[in-house]
Amino acid sequence: MKFIVTSTALLKKLQQISGVLSTNNTLPILDNFLFEIKDGELSVTASDLETTISTKLSIESKEDGIIAIPAKLLLDTLKTFPTQPLTFTIDSKDFGIEITSDEGKYKLSGLNGEEFPKTPEIEKPSTIKINADIIENAINKTLFATGNDELRPVMSGVFFELNNDDITFVATDAHKLVKYRRTDLGAKTGSSFIFPKKPLTLLKNILSNVSDDVTIKYNETNAAFEFESTKLISRLIDGKYPNYNAVIPTENPNVLTVERSKFLTALKRVAIFSNKTTHQIKLKMSGSELQISAEDLDFSNEAVERLTCQFEGEDMEIGFNAAFLLEMLTNLTSDNVSIAMSAPNRAGILTPVEKEDDKEEVLMLVMPVMLNN
Repeated sequence: MKFIVTSTALLKKLQQISGVLSTNNTLPILDNFLFEIKDGELSVTASDLETTISTKLSIESKEDGIIAIPAKLLLDTLKTFPTQPLTFTIDSKDFGIEITSDEGKYKLSGLNGEEFPKTPEIEKPSTIKINADIIENAINKTLFATGNDELRPVMSGVFFELNNDDITFVATDAHKLVKYRRTDLGAKTGSSFIFPKKPLTLLKNILSNVSDDVTIKYNETNAAFEFESTKLISRLIDGKYPNYNAVIPTENPNVLTVERSKFLTALKRVAIFSNKTTHQIKLKMSGSELQISAEDLDFSNEAVERLTCQFEGEDMEIGFNAAFLLEMLTNLTSDNVSIAMSAPNRAGILTPVEKEDDKEEVLMLVMPVMLNN
């Protein structure tokens, strides 16, 4: 088997899918890319058993074939080439691979591609089409709030809730929660699934360069995202997602409205002086003044800043984990944000004041930390 491909075109495709490769694979063949040639088109696949991603590109080839090529060795080699055609010659008996460039020859050993795990097929799937920008935005807004607790695997993914007249994406780790809702989308039949964090991270990176629609196919066990020449399929997280609406407080009479960028930079500075374990900062609101303070008693560090704000409600003090607030403010894009609160021991609800899009709703919830007065 022999084929010719442009070095940079192949590298770009391999880098897109290489994020799925795991360092501790149970099957040695998963340390390889699967190359399949059919009718002058090359399909490359990478998998960690849970998630499989494949992409296609045009090549010059007169014959069909299949081979598994060591991923790290191939990536490291391709990174060193300027743009040029490379000729791959594969011995179908011993799976030896010879790569010929303008300057030289490079030999490596492959494996039998037939032994690569087969990509799962989604049987009787439900299907929905969503624009790539919307999915990328939904992942960006929610992914950071997913949990890492192995005892609660349902929280380690993003919850997709598909209804007739809206679609909601939710992520939570029990300390913070993000709910991103689109009212311009809907599914034919209502359903929901929990999609794991690792393939979503991979998807987010690839979608930043995609403008087409993404077709999502899903059933009870797997979901696939298909767009342009790429297909990502992953096993879903099994289990029941927590009732997220039950933890969002509805009565929040105390509302702080503040300029997002000023609040963000002030928080970054003050948080440096907070306790390294709790990251606790204190917000004190009265009238049109917001006071942000932090202290680390172990090292006698403290900081305080004042910002002008709009505040409606009773004067109050509340403590938050600065790291959580910083993540939320970084993932919002509006000029101003509001935090609605009811009491120092109840969650704060962070929302953008200006909407980029009338069809989207973003709500971020953050649990308070108890102040040691």
